[in-house]
This record gives sequence, C-alpha cells and structure tokens, in this order.
Amino acid sequence: MSVKGTKLAPGTRRNPLSIFGTYAVLLTAAALTLFPFVLAVLTAFTDKREFNRQGVGVPDAPTFANFLALGDTRVDFVAAFWTTVAVVVVVAAGQLFFSVLAAYAFARLRFPGRELLFWMLLATLMVPQVVTVIPLYFMFARVELVGTFAGLVLPFVFASPYAVFLLREQFRQIPQELIDAMRIDGAGTWSILGRLVVPLSRPTLVTLLLITVVTHWNNFMWPLMVGRNRIHVLTTAAASLQGQYENNTTLVMAASVAAMLPLIVMFVIFQRQIVRSIRITSFR
Repeated sequence: MSVKGTKLAPGTRRNPLSIFGTYAVLLTAAALTLFPFVLAVLTAFTDKREFNRQGVGVPDAPTFANFLALGDTRVDFVAAFWTTVAVVVVVAAGQLFFSVLAAYAFARLRFPGRELLFWMLLATLMVPQVVTVIPLYFMFARVELVGTFAGLVLPFVFASPYAVFLLREQFRQIPQELIDAMRIDGAGTWSILGRLVVPLSRPTLVTLLLITVVTHWNNFMWPLMVGRNRIHVLTTAAASLQGQYENNTTLVMAASVAAMLPLIVMFVIFQRQIVRSIRITSFR
C-alpha cells in the first residue's frame, strides 16, 4: 500500500513518460531562453548588406567587421566600457560593504526599533524603480550631478535591501557561541566581521557580487537619464547606435554581444559558488 508523499525506495524506476516530459519541459525552457542570444550572435557576425537582404539567419560568410566598426562610431566604446567597469566596481564594493554592516546590525546587535527598521527597509523592495527615478533625477539635477560619474553611482552605492535581507539570514545561522568566544578573547566587532562572519558567508557574498555586477552592468534607464549624452555606459552606447532613420541592427548586436562576454566569463568562474549558496538564499 502506497502512502501519498512518501519517497521512492532505492532502486525504484521512475515512469519513462514522466522522465521524458520533464526533459521536454526543461529543453523547451532552455531553448526559449537561449534563442534571443543565438539570434544576437548570428546577427553580430552577419554583414550589414546581407542582413538587409535576408534578415536574421546563419550568415553565409561570418565577419568581424561589425565588431571592428565599433571603434569608428560617434560614441567612444572603449571609454564606455571602462566607465561601465568603474561604475560596477564602485557600486559592488559599496553595496557589499554597507550591506554587511547593516545586515550584521540587524542580525546580531540589539537596539530599539530594530525589527521595525528592518521591515521598513525590506518594504522598499515592493517599490518599482520607475516610481523613484523621476524624483531622484530632479534631486540630482538640483545639486548639478547630472552628466557626472557621481550621478551614475550614488543612488546605488549604499546598502541594497535585498542584500541586507540575504546577509541577515546568513549571519543568523552563524552560532552565537563562536561570536561569544571571540568576544571573550578580546575581539571587537570589526575583528569578528573580518575574521569570522565574512569568511563563513563567502558563498552568499559571491552570489550577491554576481547579482550586483549583472544588474548594474545591464542598467539602462538611470544611465540614460542621468548621463544626458555626456557620459556613456555600454548599454546607452549601444542604444545610441540605432538612429531614428538608420538601420544599424548588426552594429547594435555586435555591441550587445561584446557587452555580454564579461558576464558570461564571470558566471563560468563563479557558478560553483552560486550552487553552494542556494541553500543559504532560500526562505526559511
């Protein structure tokens, strides 16, 4: 007699139809996810005249001309690349630093209103970015930070509510006995953070780093508004290639593929850390 919810005994064979259905769903989802990227790569290696003649497809003669042409555009893509790198480095470093401090305070320190402040911070996750971007733009325009590097990074350099929540859950899993033992040995808060809390939270920190890098590498709305064609990142530089009356699809796709490569490399390097962090990042 079988009981609902019991696990299959070792050696029990699953229904082949169920296995086939599972793989069919997974393959379909993977194909739908990868299809736009495949089209972008094919278009990037297609000659502009061939693309105008036959559209998207496997190019007859793949060419690197579109990538080489990025150096001859009205937007300096090399400068846009290094600006993007600088923005990502500053934002990622700032968010991780301040999020660690805030999360440790919410997880381990006791002060009046701690829970209320934490849930108020977490509630900001429900506010879409489009709601705050216009008031934020007027604030930066008033202090003359529009079109500057500081204007690109300041709204995001401080603690992220999502990162604070994730790190708080991680820090609460560290046994209090370890922290008490370090305090008995004379360690202060900074020493506990640097020698105990941060090393034990490395998988979560790496995952947050990856999420932050991907988010701000692909950020488009805020750089478009605050850049005002004075300072470009890769997303706005690629968008500027598509004119109102000129078809530069192959050039835009080449810029998009070039912008994706660093993210793909980063994912390949840190994928093991991401898998290890799944247990930590789950809701409890």
